[in-house]
Amino acid sequence: MKLTKKIGNNLRRARKAKAYLQKELAAKLLLSPQQYGDLENGITELNYHQIVVLCEMLDITPNELFDIK
Repeated sequence: MKLTKKIGNNLRRARKAKAYLQKELAAKLLLSPQQYGDLENGITELNYHQIVVLCEMLDITPNELFDIK
């Protein structure tokens, strides 16, 4: 599985666990809902700012997001 797809799946799982809608996280990241969806679908890669914001909002660590054990 492509790494960006795996990260996207982890992101989707964490978002759903916190009951956020895609459009809520998209707004926090200053992205359109389509652009945010592309992150979860592994089409685009996260940048540093997005990683920090998402980890804070979803209460996860970068290691959890990137599935590093």
